[in-house]
Amino acid sequence: MKQVFYHNGVIYTGNPQQKYVESVLTEGNLIVFAGSEAEARKKLQPGYQEINLKGALMLPGLSDDHVHFVSGGESLAGLNLRGATSTTEFTQLLQQFISGKEKGSWITGGDWDHESWEKKDLPTKEMIDDVSPDNPVLIHRFDGHIALANSVALRMAGITSATVSPPGGEIVKDKKTGEPTGILIDNAIDLVSALIPDASLKEKEEWLNLALEEAAKLGLTMVHDITYRDDLRLYQKYEKEGRLTCRIYTRMPVADFKYLAALGIQSGFGSDMLKIGSLKAFSDGSLGAASAWFFDPYVTDPNWYGLPSDIVSNDSLRSWCLQADAAGLQISVHAIGDRANSYMLDVAEEINAKNPPRDRRFRIEHAQHLRTEDIARFKKLNVVASMQPVHLVDDGNWAHKRIGEDRISSSYRFADLLAAGVHIGFGSDWWVASLNPFRGIYAAVTRRTLDGKNPNGWIPEQKISVEQAVVAYTLGNAYAAFMEDKLGTIDPNKYADFTIIDRNIFEIDPELIKDTQVLRTVVNGVTVYSKSAER
Repeated sequence: MKQVFYHNGVIYTGNPQQKYVESVLTEGNLIVFAGSEAEARKKLQPGYQEINLKGALMLPGLSDDHVHFVSGGESLAGLNLRGATSTTEFTQLLQQFISGKEKGSWITGGDWDHESWEKKDLPTKEMIDDVSPDNPVLIHRFDGHIALANSVALRMAGITSATVSPPGGEIVKDKKTGEPTGILIDNAIDLVSALIPDASLKEKEEWLNLALEEAAKLGLTMVHDITYRDDLRLYQKYEKEGRLTCRIYTRMPVADFKYLAALGIQSGFGSDMLKIGSLKAFSDGSLGAASAWFFDPYVTDPNWYGLPSDIVSNDSLRSWCLQADAAGLQISVHAIGDRANSYMLDVAEEINAKNPPRDRRFRIEHAQHLRTEDIARFKKLNVVASMQPVHLVDDGNWAHKRIGEDRISSSYRFADLLAAGVHIGFGSDWWVASLNPFRGIYAAVTRRTLDGKNPNGWIPEQKISVEQAVVAYTLGNAYAAFMEDKLGTIDPNKYADFTIIDRNIFEIDPELIKDTQVLRTVVNGVTVYSKSAER
């Protein structure tokens, strides 16, 4: 097997016993040596490849613990309204996009954020009806928990003033007329999205290609993906054809547990490039949509505590989690509000009590707002906190408008969780937020918000070190995927997954971390991205 010799850089291993080494030697897809350059040179064989790092920083391969990977690729190919800073610009960008589309075709995508507009009011169908008279439109807010439909789409779905909101969702209606405004929240979105034709295989391949290119360019060597059956089939096709340039740890809908259990499939089934991981579910909505579930009411409405998901309300989620865990499947559940997080910890506790003991690594996705008394429960129950720090740079601009200043300290409690010994993984929630891991590291370390009003950090006591953030993006995510013996550090007998970057993020001004450029991404011993021509 061909040897590759890395040297003349700053090589951070992530191993506390030997944090830095002078050189790394790989053979095939494995690391065979990490240590002094002199010792490495003694092991070189004829025909080896030499990679002179030229002072660059080499890290264990970075990973992302929460993505919607194919949808992320779709967002790169489709309508993107994130840059709109006003309602006028929002409408103009939509009009420009529609002008190139066939009449009758669906207009989707969006990624809009009304909090960046002048009045910060949610958009209405009237804002887009005039520019979309011949096309059904369903465009999502960037968090994925709110969508705006135009009148064409609402008519197709049969949504009127008389339509009752579904469990776990809301059809927002005008307080004076009772007519739908076009805004749909959480499960109400499904009333319209169910009408959208499935994408073709060609379209999905285009999206996956874009996603893989983006991941490689950003130094990501593995993603934990929210995966549907069609996505899984596509990933299998790519792995078989040798086109999978990023490890995929899948997370299928929790309702699929019977399908997997009937086949005898447990978490970990597959290869180390494509692995059946956990089952994903929702326990609540989002803070931006005011559907995150809290113990205390929102400041905007003393009678509103958020929206537990329908499968929480009807007890299906608890039952499914118990059965899926008994079948050997890992659970990972979305929880934003403090009540949703506490509820999921209750479920984890019940699973531990009722099902046979095993290393289950139950995951709570986001773990965004936590009561102090629940932090110790993460540790006690060995629940992994799968978190996305890049969200806080936006939330910090407006979260106080939802839950009040006195409850803000419950938000993104990285430092408290780490101090309690909780396993943390970091990611992005792409397409909802930027896939760039260095923006996530920057957010976790500085906690500076987009509005510039928190130069010392939003809730500064929860800032963590660069190394802690890097560990969350490497070994933390490997642990969450039961792969810490194969990934997460640069050690012999682990896979040759590396992220090589243009600056030493451990020593520079943290403000510069977000501008980090990836020079080379290596997955399974193969360079899948190089900024230079050398591969």
